[in-house]
Amino acid sequence: MSRGTVLIADDDKAIRTVLVQALGRAGFDVRATGTASSLWKWVSNGEGDVIVTDVMMPDQNAFDLIPRIKRLRPDLPIVVISAKNTLTTAIMAAERGAFEYLPKPFDLGELTGVIGRAMELPRAQTESANNGGDEDQSLPLVGRSPAMQEIYRTVARLTQNDLSVLITGDSGTGKELIARALHDYGRRKHGQFVALNMAAIPRELIESELFGHEKGAFTGASQRMAGRFSQAEGGTLFLDEIGDMPMETQTRLLRVLQEGEFTTVGGRQPIKTDVRIIAATHQDLQQMIQQGLFREDLYFRLNVVPLRVPPLRERLEDIDDLVRHFVALGQREGLAPKSFDLDALSVMREHDWPGNVRELENMVRRIAALYSEDVVTPEIIRLELSETPSGPPTPSVPTAESLSDSLTFHLNNYFSSHGQALPPNGLYDRVLREVERPLIELTLEATRGNQVRAAELLGINRNTLRKKIRELGIDVSRAPLR
Repeated sequence: MSRGTVLIADDDKAIRTVLVQALGRAGFDVRATGTASSLWKWVSNGEGDVIVTDVMMPDQNAFDLIPRIKRLRPDLPIVVISAKNTLTTAIMAAERGAFEYLPKPFDLGELTGVIGRAMELPRAQTESANNGGDEDQSLPLVGRSPAMQEIYRTVARLTQNDLSVLITGDSGTGKELIARALHDYGRRKHGQFVALNMAAIPRELIESELFGHEKGAFTGASQRMAGRFSQAEGGTLFLDEIGDMPMETQTRLLRVLQEGEFTTVGGRQPIKTDVRIIAATHQDLQQMIQQGLFREDLYFRLNVVPLRVPPLRERLEDIDDLVRHFVALGQREGLAPKSFDLDALSVMREHDWPGNVRELENMVRRIAALYSEDVVTPEIIRLELSETPSGPPTPSVPTAESLSDSLTFHLNNYFSSHGQALPPNGLYDRVLREVERPLIELTLEATRGNQVRAAELLGINRNTLRKKIRELGIDVSRAPLR
């Protein structure tokens, strides 16, 4: 007994033959053609239970045909296969209402399973895009490896909904690029994409940055400031390095995710919010949960859809595409054009790339800027790799004892976290407050809670110290009495 009829459209006769034989053995009736016009004729006549079609057909692009099919037979599942296996292909397949997208070459067993699921699911009308057009080649993600194909398929599915996503992966793998792709190709693309790096902002300022603050909420709050949730209203809020978020802020974020509203620092009126949350981290959050450093309930709220970004060492076959991409980017920015010979690329594929894609990009830019040769040879690559640090290029707190050096380090990260924009006004008072609180707390600890001695040690009078304790909300009772 037949499991149903599959209509195949692919201009490659060898592929059609293989599919007809494989699907026939799986119990399906199969009809195959090499043109979009024949496929459309079958569909118009009411034939077929599932379509399997390539994108590039000799007489018509399948992405132009699929919307016509969906209008005529909205319940007919369509599986798109393509050798042009880029993120844009996966996105366009999802936008046009395809049931599934499989990049060539694909596993016949996987295709058979996809067709079986398509026939078993209840028939339901699916959305289709109303506008067509050619693919945009300015791709945010680069690579055709199996690891990246899985990323593309997942991203394509997630652009059709607003589910929370937790992106994990090593530093330098491109987690923010994926978050931006989810926004730029998703339903909220007309809203703002707002990014906040938890590791780059002083802990005392994170809640103010996230939720905003009212005038007079704390010393230096001379005016009301909108936070990132307000800025991202109707769009996407990307919380990078979520593992560095303080526990008290985790509690407030959890409440926002549960109730869909927040209050500003110093405010009382709840503010409704409509944002999509995408979080990212290079840390093991489950291990942090066991250590009591991350809330388990928040983890489950964020980890609705987990998405792991593979390190470059797991997708070495993408190096050729990535190098061409970075060379082209460099040319647009005024760097000299370069050509990497095959042996040079081979040497690069043998490297472990501890700094991932970021390390590769930096090396390509460095070569374009410093070497006069038009063709990059293996000797140049070996020289560059021999000078590359063995570990990933992650920033570390300076080891110098100077307080000024440490403050400069953190302030540089703070300014960098805002990209091309500037931090909110009132920075001077906010930074003073950031330094003032631990200074007073540690002084009280050193004097065993003795405020008279602490005031003397700080060089301020006792009334001033008491005022500061009240303004900063310091719990004097927590100072250890040793």
